[in-house]
Amino acid sequence: MTLDNGALPSHGPTAGAARTPGYAGTLAAACGAVFVAQVANALPASLNGLFQQDLDTHGSQLTWITSAFMIAVVCFEFTFGVLGDLFGRRRLVVTGTALLTAGSAVAALAPTVQVLWVGAALNGLGAGAMFPGSLTALTAVTRTLRDRAHAVAVWSGFLSAGAAVSPLLGGMFAKVGSWRGSFWVLVALAVVSMVLTLTLVTESRAPEGRRLDVPGQATFAIGLILVLYGAVEGPESGWTTLPVILSLALGACFLAGFVVVELGAESPIFDLRLFRNRAFAVSSVVAVVGMLAFLGACFSTSMWLGPVQHQDPIRVAIPFLLLQGPAFLLIPAVSRLLHRVAASWLLTAGFVLMAVGCLLCTRLDVTDAGLGAFVAPALLIGIGFALTVSSVTAVALNSVPPHLAGMASATTNMLRDLGFALGPVVVGAVALSNARSAFTQNLSGGDLPAGQLAAAREIAEAGGPIAVNSVPPGAPGSAAHGLALDALGSGFSTAFLVCGVAAAVAAALTAFGMPGLRTHRSPENEAPAPPTPGSDGTAESAPTALHP
Repeated sequence: MTLDNGALPSHGPTAGAARTPGYAGTLAAACGAVFVAQVANALPASLNGLFQQDLDTHGSQLTWITSAFMIAVVCFEFTFGVLGDLFGRRRLVVTGTALLTAGSAVAALAPTVQVLWVGAALNGLGAGAMFPGSLTALTAVTRTLRDRAHAVAVWSGFLSAGAAVSPLLGGMFAKVGSWRGSFWVLVALAVVSMVLTLTLVTESRAPEGRRLDVPGQATFAIGLILVLYGAVEGPESGWTTLPVILSLALGACFLAGFVVVELGAESPIFDLRLFRNRAFAVSSVVAVVGMLAFLGACFSTSMWLGPVQHQDPIRVAIPFLLLQGPAFLLIPAVSRLLHRVAASWLLTAGFVLMAVGCLLCTRLDVTDAGLGAFVAPALLIGIGFALTVSSVTAVALNSVPPHLAGMASATTNMLRDLGFALGPVVVGAVALSNARSAFTQNLSGGDLPAGQLAAAREIAEAGGPIAVNSVPPGAPGSAAHGLALDALGSGFSTAFLVCGVAAAVAAALTAFGMPGLRTHRSPENEAPAPPTPGSDGTAESAPTALHP
């Protein structure tokens, strides 16, 4: 999930006067909920290497651990917002936290990677309810724009903090015990969050005009899952195998059906009319492509340091402080910049920084286990992400009439999360396909003993070069370890290149495809906040809500 800070302008002087009863408690519980949800999101980043060793996984199976979470968030994001409006935001957050608690317990006890996928998907469902539910519950207890802006800024700060500390938390507990202990800690955090929500959050709902779009939800979820399944399994099962071809074809049919359904729906979950606006259409493409680049780079970093180099989880977590930390630390600076600089220019600058960082990663040496080479690229990507994650919402929202701001916010939020879901899938497919091809060539040109060569081919056939890279020294096939390492280095270097190209494309689109939009909001003149929006539960626009 991302830093979508419900863009409401911050205004004037009467801060605390209009706060409703329960504001402080709701703020505390909402921040705790979003922190726990984001910890669950980012936790696997430092643990992929341990998953690979303990559960004997291969490349696409590791991709599914990350993808299962984000797919669950994206598929049901709009529907959870509607459910919160109909039945209560506190109830939605509690239900989501219960799902996350169950998912984390399943993950902690998982005997196989397939069970770990189930845990990740349950965590994603839970987080998908907690993100919009906690934010909408919070905005419902504020009456002034300044109070709402302050509350959402604090909420988004805890969101960013969860992303930054989660890999470090996972690495620390994996170091002193096992990776399973990290998920038990998450269970404990979720239980505490649930208690806080039940005791502190003021219940709210907004059922008027809200209804479920079951045909739209069903066609979207089935289509997206089928397409992503084909993309994940293609590199190792083969792009021409029947399951992959069928999943891609059927998925495309369901997504086409989703478009047809939404065009005729009375209450669509995805209002396609918004895309008639050129600036909004461009910003939507940028949201998907740019966030694909960011999470693709994060996933590639996790795989490079974990299953490829087999580094300690604590060391794997360190680059993620640079990748995720700036989005938290630079919140005040980005907020002020959005009042003074056209958001499209901030987007361009941010994506250029991300592109440079990703391209620097293509020069990494897979045999060098030092972290120094990651510092500059990770910091550039992290700063670029900090500049873009709020700016993309600002551009989208400033390009539509005010009465469409809520739907535009919901749509942009979903598309950005779709980019996050696609990141690991796309770069995983590119990296693993490239690595398998390179390893096959390396084996053909290598000079291995016949027994080692046959064993390496058999292992690679079953699990790809990642499996060969993990063969213990002295075991059959271990002589091909160096060849597998080189192939994986080549594959993930190509993945970083894809992320860099995606970021560069996003930069070009924002520089040449968008008008220079500027937020014209004055911190003077206090006004009551408008009614809490529905849709996915987000407030109307991210950037200005960060004003102190």
